[in-house]
Amino acid sequence: MRSFSLTSLGCAKNLVNSEQMMYLLEEAGFQNVPEPDGADFAVINTCGFIDAAKEEAIDCILEHTRLKAAGQLGALIVTGCLPERYQKEILEELPEVDAVLGVGSFGEIVRAAEAVLDGRCYRSFGDSSAPVEEIPRLVSTGPGWAYLRIAEGCDNFCAFCAIPAIRGRYRSRDMDAILREAEALVAGGVKELIVIAQDITRYGTDRYGHRSLAELCRRLSKITGLQWIRLHYLYPDQFDDELIEEIASNPKVLKYLDIPIQHINNAILRRMNRRGSGDDIRKLLCTLRARIPDLVLRTSLIAGLPGEGESEFQELCAFLREARIERAGVFPFSPEEGTPAALMEHVSEEEARQRADEILTLQGEILDAFAETQVGRTLDVLVERWDGEYDCWIGRSWADSPEIDSFVCLSGNCVPGQIIEVNITGAENGVLYGTAVREGLKG
Repeated sequence: MRSFSLTSLGCAKNLVNSEQMMYLLEEAGFQNVPEPDGADFAVINTCGFIDAAKEEAIDCILEHTRLKAAGQLGALIVTGCLPERYQKEILEELPEVDAVLGVGSFGEIVRAAEAVLDGRCYRSFGDSSAPVEEIPRLVSTGPGWAYLRIAEGCDNFCAFCAIPAIRGRYRSRDMDAILREAEALVAGGVKELIVIAQDITRYGTDRYGHRSLAELCRRLSKITGLQWIRLHYLYPDQFDDELIEEIASNPKVLKYLDIPIQHINNAILRRMNRRGSGDDIRKLLCTLRARIPDLVLRTSLIAGLPGEGESEFQELCAFLREARIERAGVFPFSPEEGTPAALMEHVSEEEARQRADEILTLQGEILDAFAETQVGRTLDVLVERWDGEYDCWIGRSWADSPEIDSFVCLSGNCVPGQIIEVNITGAENGVLYGTAVREGLKG
């Protein structure tokens, strides 16, 4: 049996494509191995969004080419955003790469594998705006949770972002197909579904002519055995009353919302082609807090955007102190070639990083203060794994998304993949500590 390794870089949407390629390769009879050393071929599914992601992808490719040169790896296939964005450069500057697939060609992975094993090169860049291909997947996350991608591409065209040029126009998946996938995931033991897309609030507008996320949440919540529905990447200008009411009233929809705002200054938002003003964002967050008790907010922020001077930066910091957003990803501005923002005047990379660090320090204080409010409460926690460093079980509460947020250190006889009730007894540096109230599955 021919073997392959697969390395998935970048975002959760990319990981879903990796899981689909794993399914197709294993169905075709190839054996998945954990390391490229000794494999007949390796697949690297890349990100090409910002400089740091591009550097990580290139370093990973070069590491694999060294294995190949040493005779420790057969062939190398590179897929995803990096070759989609830099088709000519990948083909010309990395001749060690045997096959490349763009974001519209993930479904051709078996043909690419067969070609490189036969000593032939393979190149394919399909339509990045074609309808989303319904391909089964082998879930690589968990235990107890999985991503559920409901759309692909983006129509927001923010001035700083290259995603629409890479991943194509916005395309919603068929709702029935999503529900079938969700049912299969839950039947396989998944308790938490993390609903993802570049913009989930826009779901259905292209396919059904109206926003359909609230309806999708209602139908997902009817799946027996599904306990948590987590919503990621809700754009602030796309909220409506139906969606807010569904989030507030549906007990399976976690009161945790990831709403990327990027900035709060009106002039910067306009320059970045973000719809709505800073006051619109403030009003939305106040409305959400008022209508959804115990709400935890997460956002994405960019420091050093074009037009951000010291006063605009201080406006952002003052807003964060006022809004008390519990979770935040903070990034220094990265001028991405081909985007309008890359041509605009902006502060130096060093200054952008310093500002990002200041925001992270501020957010750290907010995170610690929030964690302290959880001490003494009984929370539902999804148990994930035993951690030897902490010498305890590690889990996540409803307020924590995997990979990006904090966690709970648990004592007691826990079962990975189960949701249990936990008494929170302490907090330190944003991490919660607690004891299981009941062992095993909650409810």
